[in-house]
Amino acid sequence: MTHLNPGGTEAGPTAPALPEPRTAAPAPDASDLQVAAARTEMVARSEEAGDLHPGPVRDALLALPRETLMPQAYVRRSAPDEPPRWELLDWSRPDDREELLVLLHSGDSVSIQHEGEPILGRVPGVRSGGSMTAMSSTMGMTADLLQRLDLRRGQRVLDVGTGAGVTAAVASFICGHDGVVTLDIDRHVSEAARSRLMALGCRPAVVTGDGLGGWPELGPYDRIFVSFAVPWIPPALVAQLAPGGRALMTLGTSSPSWPGLAVISRAPTGVAEAELVAVEFGHRGGAGFDRLFLSAAFRNRITAFEGGRTRRSRLEPPADADRGMWLALDHLHPGLVRDFSAEDLTIGAPRCGSWVRALRVGHRRWEVTSFGPRDIWAEIHDVAGRWRAAGSPHTYRLEIDADGVQRVTSRCGALSWTLTDASHTGTGVTGELDPLLEKGDSHAC
Repeated sequence: MTHLNPGGTEAGPTAPALPEPRTAAPAPDASDLQVAAARTEMVARSEEAGDLHPGPVRDALLALPRETLMPQAYVRRSAPDEPPRWELLDWSRPDDREELLVLLHSGDSVSIQHEGEPILGRVPGVRSGGSMTAMSSTMGMTADLLQRLDLRRGQRVLDVGTGAGVTAAVASFICGHDGVVTLDIDRHVSEAARSRLMALGCRPAVVTGDGLGGWPELGPYDRIFVSFAVPWIPPALVAQLAPGGRALMTLGTSSPSWPGLAVISRAPTGVAEAELVAVEFGHRGGAGFDRLFLSAAFRNRITAFEGGRTRRSRLEPPADADRGMWLALDHLHPGLVRDFSAEDLTIGAPRCGSWVRALRVGHRRWEVTSFGPRDIWAEIHDVAGRWRAAGSPHTYRLEIDADGVQRVTSRCGALSWTLTDASHTGTGVTGELDPLLEKGDSHAC
């Protein structure tokens, strides 16, 4: 485990001027203007999409030189269905700069580490196989969550899952770096983030450790931000939340298709309350969080399949916007993954090989083809009926009892489930995740 960044406790300005380097900068040249224009366009796109609004988060993102935090990043040179082949681009190489400029300001996630490698001092070039083990999340999701945090000057902030350091930099800009702690399980990620944040003039405490345990040494915290998905709320993080504080984290199952956003708050009296909001996008799973995926071979079998059980149905499947229903389905009938690239509604259960494909063939008429031991179509409508009877909730209560049991419940109590550590059961069913990114009857209320 590494120690605190020596600069993390030094006296300094409350909020650093983020874009200013540590030495006097030369007058901007054409390249500097191009970078500033790309950053402005990225922020404008987030505003147009409704993910970003005027305020301190927008100001910080507009000022943040992403090329300083991510001077190297990976692009995939192989097709999605081919063995992965990655190329590491480097900002210092003129031939790479144009492509890297576009990548860093595309708004998409940016991969910065391959197979747990050291990040500082890497040689650019091609890597084959393996997977990306650290990244910067998509701009839209990052902006939206940071705004939900309601960061303010003087707050103490715990950023769990440092990645490229974007969240730590924004929190330092808004709150003042002396109150910011950023924590990552990988020392290579921590070392790189520390070096690059210092190059920006930011001095948060950069530490290495298990994010599920938080960092109590410098707590409690007014804001806690977790940048990876968890199967339930880590009790240590709740314990480190200060009165009046707020914590945000993606809560999900082994499926990447239907995430939820856990919002935890502690009242001034000390009582912790939480809710689970169905959202379209969420963070990817952290270390040890096995996630299901639909392989190319599985998807091809569904596309080419002839035979199986085909029936006509007048049951309308829930709309994509009914995220509260899909979130409930994910927990009540776990193991399902949606193929969002398919034209038809296509959902598979990779552990047992079951799948369903539903094609609209007329007004309230669907042709449903299914295969395998699970009747996924029936599972969908079972949960849809229970969800509608519960008032079609989009947000659920998240209750944690004295024994640590965590239960998700609709406001009226008609629809509920208990959170379990299903992602850590050692199923061995792992692989690339969806890009983010890379979403019986009960008594009526």
